[in-house]
Amino acid sequence: MDPVKLQSRLTHFLIITGMSGAGKTQVIRALEDVGFFCIDNFPPALIDKFAELVTDSQGQIRRVALVMDIRGGLFFNDLFAALEKLEGSGYAYRILFLEASDEVLVRRFKETRRRHPLSARSGVLEAIGLERKKLEEIRGRANWIVDTSNLTPRQLRQEVTDIFSEEEDMDRLVVHIVSFGFKRGVPLDADLLFDVRFLPNPHYMDSLRNLDGTSMEVNEYVFKWSITQTFMKKLHDFVSFLLPHYRTEGKSQLTIGLGCTGGRHRSVALAEHLGELLRNDGYKVLVEHRDKAKTESGEDN
Repeated sequence: MDPVKLQSRLTHFLIITGMSGAGKTQVIRALEDVGFFCIDNFPPALIDKFAELVTDSQGQIRRVALVMDIRGGLFFNDLFAALEKLEGSGYAYRILFLEASDEVLVRRFKETRRRHPLSARSGVLEAIGLERKKLEEIRGRANWIVDTSNLTPRQLRQEVTDIFSEEEDMDRLVVHIVSFGFKRGVPLDADLLFDVRFLPNPHYMDSLRNLDGTSMEVNEYVFKWSITQTFMKKLHDFVSFLLPHYRTEGKSQLTIGLGCTGGRHRSVALAEHLGELLRNDGYKVLVEHRDKAKTESGEDN
């Protein structure tokens, strides 16, 4: 085999993009810790030249992470053409997209007192809306989408480390399980959604109301019912059937949403249990409880 083509097959490029203020700096630090060669604010037009340098490294550079985002201005418009060149040269690449809610992004810009790259002629909120529109296409092509709205910097770094800590993770399906409350809206990036509001509700038990689904007491209550046990078995069977087919189609991340009313009890307990079952099956699993800490006293969960 041509040595250049062999090196291309052995080198993985990770393209990091997404919303300004969504945490790309934290992601870069985490990737550096697990062995990635990282470059921030990389001009897409230079990617083919950089790939040549990687080839010349004779295998010394195996995993590369390049941050390409709206800061590149006009250069960012070359992103898709650059990715076509990279693929044409035989290099494998994946895309990690970071996002956060408008409210969180505005707050982060205020706290850091940094200017949004597109805010020269508008306010921060308007700039965020414009950026979302510009990034729609690349978001649609992303292999992983990570919403950092409810993640601390430490949690974000841990999540990235969990995904990319092993060599084979670039080509490994990651299952992202999200518990949520329907009263706060469904996760926009969910591939599969399951409504578990039909299960017996711990909220109506005085001793359980102020606990959440990660507690032993709530977990025992939720799973003592035969309907819960039957549902979990059928859900596990269904997801286990689907995952190999998603992987065959080249999907790198599957997001499964489990929703109850408030996102505190039932969905949390089921998300934890499903995650444990899938880990035992050998899958890489990330479990997130979007609304567990948001429920106000007196709300139906």
